[in-house]
Amino acid sequence: MVPLTVGDLARQPGLQIRVVAGGAGLENEVRWAHVAELSDPVPWLRGGELVLTVGLGVGSSAEEQREYVRRLVAAGCCGLGFALDTWISHIPPVVQETAEAHGFPLLYVEGETPFVALVEAVAEHYARERLHEQQRVLSAQDAMARAALRVGSAGVLRELATATDSDAVLLDAGGMVRETASGGEREWHATVRAAVAPSSPRPRGMTLLEDGEATVLLQSLGVSGTALGWLALRSLPPLSAHTRMLANHASSLLAVGLQGDRTARRERHHERERPLALLLDGNSATRLEPDATRLIPLPAPPVEVVFYPVSHPEETRDSAADTLQDVLGDTRAADRVAMCALPDGLVVVLPGSGNARPRFGERLLTALSATPSAPSSAGACDAHGARELRNAVQRARRAAAHERGYHHVADTEAWPLLLRALDPESAAEFRTVVLGRLREHDERNGTNLVTSLRCLLEHDGNIEGAARVLGVHRNTLRARLHTAERISGRSFSGQHRMELWLALLLDQSAEPESPIESS
Repeated sequence: MVPLTVGDLARQPGLQIRVVAGGAGLENEVRWAHVAELSDPVPWLRGGELVLTVGLGVGSSAEEQREYVRRLVAAGCCGLGFALDTWISHIPPVVQETAEAHGFPLLYVEGETPFVALVEAVAEHYARERLHEQQRVLSAQDAMARAALRVGSAGVLRELATATDSDAVLLDAGGMVRETASGGEREWHATVRAAVAPSSPRPRGMTLLEDGEATVLLQSLGVSGTALGWLALRSLPPLSAHTRMLANHASSLLAVGLQGDRTARRERHHERERPLALLLDGNSATRLEPDATRLIPLPAPPVEVVFYPVSHPEETRDSAADTLQDVLGDTRAADRVAMCALPDGLVVVLPGSGNARPRFGERLLTALSATPSAPSSAGACDAHGARELRNAVQRARRAAAHERGYHHVADTEAWPLLLRALDPESAAEFRTVVLGRLREHDERNGTNLVTSLRCLLEHDGNIEGAARVLGVHRNTLRARLHTAERISGRSFSGQHRMELWLALLLDQSAEPESPIESS
């Protein structure tokens, strides 16, 4: 809002006003014009007033007149206006001298100009300014709405920053910068990230933060529950009501956008659920493994397969979709996560954490603890490709059944401990000795002897069960097994069976020949 100065008022056409003294203060802002005939009007003033008088309370002695002006100056008044020939015929010289000494504008309201004309002039100026401000707010709101439809959240931030002469940033639910009005990182962003970090109280509604000489308005996005994100607006004080109004309007638009993104993420994970369910189904997995990359874009191997036992897995899946970006710290990585709601819990296929601890599965368990249908435990197992997913889920389910908390099979099962103790070259040589001929035969003739043998051993030698999983007749499987015995030179009993099983386990734990690639 453009203020009205004493000089502006004195120059207004239609008002007969002459500056008598205190010209140095003509840039003083006029908040209001007020008629006062008391000898000490200060208790009834708030500062910024142009005091108008006929001289009734100015006093008769030089000291009274001097103190009268000094009190007005000390009260923060912007000036003093006199009308003559009603009570006094001239402005006392002491008043003029004191006003000049303090740079305090002293005005003579001449001719037929009534005091009420000055009051009306001040009121009309601010009424026009309020109307212009409202029009600017409406124009800015329209511009933000158009930007939301045309560009999205980045456009809303730019329009907000332009309309308020500020800088703006949008943070997601995890407190990470998602969009900025300025197009880059700024030092003040660190102040905002600290205020909304998961470890902080995370304010709801509108909060003001100090950033040097500037003020940061922080607004949570969303009506109820966990905040969808935050809008932060940095500007120089004072923070006007219209700036707050525009920030609130921008918050509504940004919240709608974030809610739309959340809904889209949930729908995307729901669509991917069916292909993952087929890969976990023993009757379909073998047939679908070659097309796994096309069916579902899994993270690059090795992946962390986590099982969360819950009674309402669909609700947990949606909650996990909402928080994945916060857990992984990467939007693209979150988009490659696959989830599947099973009757007894939720399966989540996450990127491998490498040597980082806690693993992503444990971080997700912590994030889900504050949601409805929160799991109390989780089991996890690494997998190197689509063919290992089903087995990894079974092992993760067993690990989750032990007790509360997160349990990875690499930390709890004996086999991973033994595997880490083996020399990799010796283990590879052992696999080649036991399985090498079978693999060569499969590659040369297009057969599935190794897969058939693995399925038989996983079913404890049950021909019927293994044949159903492979989708072949039991006699077909028997023929494959006879061929495998002949090619490998090993029977499927006693020590040879143990060697075959150990080689298959080592083969499963090693880097696969045809992993699911990241795309």
